[in-house]
Amino acid sequence: MKNPTIIDRRQLLKAAGSLGLGAISANVLGATVRNPSSIAGQEAAEPLPVTKPRAVHRVVSSEESVRVGILDPRAAPVATIDSGDLVAYPNTWVNWANGAKYGMAYDEREPVRKRFPQGPYSNVGPVEIRGAMPGDVVECRMVKLRPIEWGWNSAPKGVGALPGDFDKPYLRYFKFDESRRHTEFAPGVQIRLAPFQGVMAAQPAGDEPVSGILSGPYGGNLVLRELVEGTSLFLPVQRPGGFIWTGDSHAVQGDGVVNQTAIETAMEDLQIQYFLHKRIPLVQPMAETPTHWITLGFGKNLDDALTACVRQMIAWLSPASGIEPQDVYSLSSILASFRVTQYSNQTATAYSAIPSKTVHGMMPKSAFSKALRDRISQSLRA
Repeated sequence: MKNPTIIDRRQLLKAAGSLGLGAISANVLGATVRNPSSIAGQEAAEPLPVTKPRAVHRVVSSEESVRVGILDPRAAPVATIDSGDLVAYPNTWVNWANGAKYGMAYDEREPVRKRFPQGPYSNVGPVEIRGAMPGDVVECRMVKLRPIEWGWNSAPKGVGALPGDFDKPYLRYFKFDESRRHTEFAPGVQIRLAPFQGVMAAQPAGDEPVSGILSGPYGGNLVLRELVEGTSLFLPVQRPGGFIWTGDSHAVQGDGVVNQTAIETAMEDLQIQYFLHKRIPLVQPMAETPTHWITLGFGKNLDDALTACVRQMIAWLSPASGIEPQDVYSLSSILASFRVTQYSNQTATAYSAIPSKTVHGMMPKSAFSKALRDRISQSLRA
């Protein structure tokens, strides 16, 4: 009996003709494209390949290794590593140069927050990768993300999706359980933690510092909640050495970050393994999880961000898979999920930069045969 989740070539040709779609490319017909809802979580949920690190480097957060609010091209590397090495960042700092403390009242925090007009994030780095050059890609494999024991969610007046709806600022603290798996929002409301790094960036080209609030081809303030343990982020190298930064630790976040913050925290144990992939034609950051490939789009508004994200999906997936661009456009409409990553909106802010709106597109691996999945994933690591 035929597997009903596999698209039959003759049925597809017949359907295309009846709908007036014209000739569908031989490439997409040759690919085994499946119904993701029927087999999701089965063969497509293979873990990403694991490589034992050649060396482990330890980077401690300090006044020398942290730049608050910026990605600084003048900063000396905190470590110089080879491809495949692992960097351990013990006890990273919370926002504002480790100035936020558990239980501080909102008014106590305001003078601390306003000392850093370029942004709040305690970015640690940069890590230099030997041999990295523009035109290459650095794969950032998230190995360990264990937050400290507490975090907070806050919403100053004049920010978020509803900047004028509330007449006072908001601040709530959270304590995490010992396993760092749960926290209580309120009696009867339990939140499962999914820690990740909000800022992952290759140092942008240019001689001037760049606000860590911003994002672009180099990465930056991505706040992509899918970047949990066992996933990879791919950053296009912008300058020799790569010079990778990380910061803005989150314990858990929803898509959109609608009140402007997640549960903000720091990492007790952060470990990232870096791989250098030479001559990869990737122009925007993207991510891979055991179940999805993820592209990102940035814009001044959500329309622009969505358009950029869809175009990036087509520009990357078509050559990676051998599927024609218009067919990838079709698959993106049929199979992919395009989500609001970050709805940044600041009518009043202490910071001099305003983040882009961001949309991410999630293409399920379960829609593709194993052979095609392997080809697509390998295109990021040629």
